[in-house]
Amino acid sequence: MARPVVAIVGRPNVGKSTIFNRVIGDRLAIVEDKPGITRDRLYAPGEWSGKLFSIVDTGGIEIDGEDEIMKSVRMQAELAIEEADVIIFMVDAMAGLTHADDEVAHMLFRSRKPVVVAVNKVDNLRRTDEIYEFYSLGFGEPIAISGAHGTGIGDLLDAVVRKLPELEDIEYEDDVIRVALIGRPNVGKSSLVNAILGEDRVIVSHVAGTTRDAIDTPFEKDGQKYVLIDTAGMRKRGKVYETTEKYSVMRSLKAIERADVALILINGEEGIIEQDKHIAGYAHEAGKASVFVVNKWDAVEKDEKTMQNFEQHIRDHFLFMSYAPVVFLSAKTKSRLHKLLPVVDHVSEQHALRIQTHLLNDVVADAVAINPPPTDKGKRLRINYVTQVAVKPPTMVIFVNDPELMHFSYQRYLENKIRAAFDFEGTPVRIVTRRKSEAD
Repeated sequence: MARPVVAIVGRPNVGKSTIFNRVIGDRLAIVEDKPGITRDRLYAPGEWSGKLFSIVDTGGIEIDGEDEIMKSVRMQAELAIEEADVIIFMVDAMAGLTHADDEVAHMLFRSRKPVVVAVNKVDNLRRTDEIYEFYSLGFGEPIAISGAHGTGIGDLLDAVVRKLPELEDIEYEDDVIRVALIGRPNVGKSSLVNAILGEDRVIVSHVAGTTRDAIDTPFEKDGQKYVLIDTAGMRKRGKVYETTEKYSVMRSLKAIERADVALILINGEEGIIEQDKHIAGYAHEAGKASVFVVNKWDAVEKDEKTMQNFEQHIRDHFLFMSYAPVVFLSAKTKSRLHKLLPVVDHVSEQHALRIQTHLLNDVVADAVAINPPPTDKGKRLRINYVTQVAVKPPTMVIFVNDPELMHFSYQRYLENKIRAAFDFEGTPVRIVTRRKSEAD
């Protein structure tokens, strides 16, 4: 099920990134006492009172900023607002209510989204009275918080989750493979859907960002049932921005969460850009089976080494996803299209593959015999046994004498040995190290 989205917005330097980090329990956003540090939106999963959501940290909105960076920041914030289900409107108790706050409030009123006003920098009880002027913003009771001290965050999140919508997931049968087409706008997602289906089921345009909502399209081929989830391109009402590659993330996230297999589309004409890495990284972090699909291959000038060189280019840029196969095709001409669904079937099987415990332990025991764990300060890692505890993605728990002795390089070595024995092509493999207890 796609998580509802909570966006943190406000003018610069009110403490949005500090609150973002408090909510997710990590220092993902850069925090510095200087306006304009957070430029692009940051996304992370959040949870409160049993409710899951995605939280977005945006750059500060400067209504009057006219330089290109501030225009981009304002644009990003507007797009986050458009995607959000609930908005946290951050203001500053020390600065008081400003003209810029009023301008942001007008923007939020136009969005017609639920808004919770968070008054930051209420660092002591004497400042509590300073929140009352923010009632005039018109969004109900402001909530006093302190990002620096962590106070009031629970009250803020209580108010947020009360406004979160109840999302209904579409139920599909267990044997259906849900395939999300993800990628920056104008890489040919909608065209690929149409090519697979053999009919124009999704509107296709040369203008980036014309797909408005995620579209589920069930179909069946050779006895296998699929659902194609075409992710919408990001857009601004009345205008499509040239820098659209920055704005495809949120809808890709929503589609990834509901998918079994992610098709990561890359424009064969343009090659790989940084945004492709971001989008692929979300599929990897979500534990989804993945396939790189290089589209528009018909438009690429080729020799006998072009495909090999392009695949190596992908491997060099996506080192963290060496497990994902690469398919070259053209949605426009349907060249090589027949190769795609068999690969989807294969990686979906690997994603759901479960290995018997004794076979897994045999492979790990052989790996340890060939290359014993190194010592660390006179202590040596001892592996007791390993078992698979989950699928989608395959997740292994390795019980050891001391988890701190498991170096990431040795864990990667074990993962590589497991992959060599059991394939797992197209799927991440999660390895968790735990201390063996008496109960185990």
